[in-house]
Amino acid sequence: MTEFSWLARVYWEDTDGGGVVYYANYLKFLERARTEWLRARGLSQREIATASGILFTVVDLEIRYRKAARLDDELRVTCKPRYEGRVTVWFDQQVLRDDELLAEAAVRVACVNASSFRPTAVPEFIAKEFR
Repeated sequence: MTEFSWLARVYWEDTDGGGVVYYANYLKFLERARTEWLRARGLSQREIATASGILFTVVDLEIRYRKAARLDDELRVTCKPRYEGRVTVWFDQQVLRDDELLAEAAVRVACVNASSFRPTAVPEFIAKEFR
């Protein structure tokens, strides 16, 4: 699977008082990149939840911060899925400024039933996008 990239700008609301991106806000950039990865494939999380009765939830996350992003930086957030099996997918992700690595993460996402929140198989129309 090829790597997907999404561009983001750092706004004041993303930073602490010193203009440095607050560590937890990197998770928002990562989440948005995964959502845009789906959208680039013609899939909407809202439509998936409504039509298929499933949701995706983060169940594991490892992140390493390398350098700080700052106010007004343009970031490139990447994601590359690794289909793990019937229920979960790993996304290898990076946050870069130009080609400088700022943060890297491995995010494990599980497919769950929207009403019971019990694990369920990823539907084939989505699973094919992970392969």
